[in-house]
Formats: sequence, C-alpha cells, structure tokens
Amino acid sequence: MLNVGIVGIGWFSGVHAKIISEMNGVHIKAFCGTNKLRAEAYAAQFNQATGYGDIVEMLDSEKLNAVYICVPPFAHGEIERHLIERGIPFLVEKPLSTDLVTPQQILAKIQKNKLITSVGYHFRYRDSVSRLKNELEETTLGMVTGGWMGSMPPVSWWRNEAKSGGQFIEQTTHLVDLLRYTAGEVEEVYAVFGNRIMNKKYDGVTVPDIGSVTLKMKSGVIANLSNTCILPNNEFKMGLDFFHDKGILHINQDGLEKRIQGVKTGWSDMVNPYIKENVAFIDAVRTGDTSSILSDYQDAYRTQEITVAAMKSAKMGKLLKLKDF
Repeated sequence: MLNVGIVGIGWFSGVHAKIISEMNGVHIKAFCGTNKLRAEAYAAQFNQATGYGDIVEMLDSEKLNAVYICVPPFAHGEIERHLIERGIPFLVEKPLSTDLVTPQQILAKIQKNKLITSVGYHFRYRDSVSRLKNELEETTLGMVTGGWMGSMPPVSWWRNEAKSGGQFIEQTTHLVDLLRYTAGEVEEVYAVFGNRIMNKKYDGVTVPDIGSVTLKMKSGVIANLSNTCILPNNEFKMGLDFFHDKGILHINQDGLEKRIQGVKTGWSDMVNPYIKENVAFIDAVRTGDTSSILSDYQDAYRTQEITVAAMKSAKMGKLLKLKDF
C-alpha cells in the first residue's frame, strides 16, 4: 500500500485526490493546508485521511511514500526542501515558483539526492499531443502561433505579480511547455506586456493584462505566444497553430485538427490526461522506473526559465538569450 499526502486544499488538490483515491493500492493519508481546521474538513471527504496545518507536523506524524504539492506559485520552497530531506518523491503543480531562485535551489537538491519527481504539465499526456508529435515528425515546421485568452481569476494572489508571477508564468506556461515538448528548445525571448483594463477595474492588480512573446527556437522555428486576462467570465480561447510545409496543425482544449489542401482531419483525447499523469507518477514511486513521467523537475525548470525570461524581457525592453540568462 502506498501512503500519499497532499499539500494544498484547493480545487486542484481535489482533482488529484479523486483520481488517486480510486487507484488500487493507494491510500490518501493526509492533507496539509495553512489552516488546520479547513484541512481537517477537507480530509474528512476521504476515507481515514487526517488534516494538518503544518508540513513538518504532517511528515513527522505520517509515513508517506509520496506527496502532491498543489499550492500557489509564491508558496514553493520550504515544502519541497522538507520532502527532499526525507527522500519523499513528489508531484508538484506548475509553475515551479514566481522566479528562478527557488527552483534553482530545489533542482540542485533533487539532482544530488536522485529523487523521483513529476511536474503537472498534463498537456504532455494528452492523446492529441501524442498525435501532434507524430504529425510534426513528417513535416518541416516553420512557425507556431497561439495564445491563452481568458478572464482574470478572482483570487487575490493571482492579481499580485509578486505572488503569481503574472499570467505568462502562471497560465501560459502550459503553452510554453507544449511548444518545447513538440517543437524543441528555445534560445531567444523577446516580450512586450501592458496594462489596459484590469488595474483600473480592480484594486491591487499588478499583473499585466495583455502580452505577446516572440520565441526563437534552436531549430530556427519562430513562435509567438500571446495572452490576456481582460475577457469577461466564461470567455476563453486557448491553442496553438503549427504552420509547416504540408499545411496547418491546430491544437486546443478540444483536440487536434489537421488541415491539408482544404481537407480537415480531427482527433480528440480518449483518456483523461490527469489520470495518465497520476498513473505515471504512482507507478514510478512503486517501481523506480520513471520512463513514463513526461515532465520531471529538471525538464520543467527549462520551461520556467523561458517564462521568467519573458517577464524580464518585457521589463528590460530587450531580447534575452537563454544561454546568457
């Protein structure tokens, strides 16, 4: 029996908890939140789980084989360090932090201790993304465009750039990671961000509400990713377009579409990628075989480098080369 703990008691903790609670041989033993009473109430939803208000108390009280970390960007650091010191594998939700300082320190400790990790870039586990990769192998890719266009989340920490990192780090990171996974590594970043609406509409908004980032890949491919959080609630558009020598590949939340000479072919996801992501991590903890984990901490760090570089590029008003970053 694998005993699992979860740090964080928000909605996303529940997504993971529901999946792993239905796995054979896995028992959710504990939840940890900043408020012990709320953590206890959250834990009561799951059979014989205990709520804690402190990570050290949870780790001292429970014998855990793995831990899930589902906390806001600003809350990373101490949680990971405690787990690494005790040799406990963990799956952490993106982004890794608001900057690079904390992830650099964590990555060094992970590499030294050879700890099993997974990062929640669940797009990599989508059936449509697997198909996309296969399709791209048969083409010469020229450029990629796309964006993450939605509304501003209501939580106060998201609106504070010091706590969330901004939309490009907190949300559009999914598209950056998908770009890396399908089109290769990035070598140059140039970004422009602005504030048009949200800082006038709400108090305490320090995140840019519009932005566009140009990325030059090592292969020579050019990509442009834009994002905004000015749209009304329930308005959302997300996806990437891959322009190649045979046509266009478009992927969004609904699946993949191929367009060649006016003919369209589509594929949708057959399996919940969150399930595949969780199975890969739990199997790795059980067996030590990490080959099914599609994004570990070291790989996710490279995505974090790009998103942080974009924020710095916009502030500095200049192109940044990742090798010098």
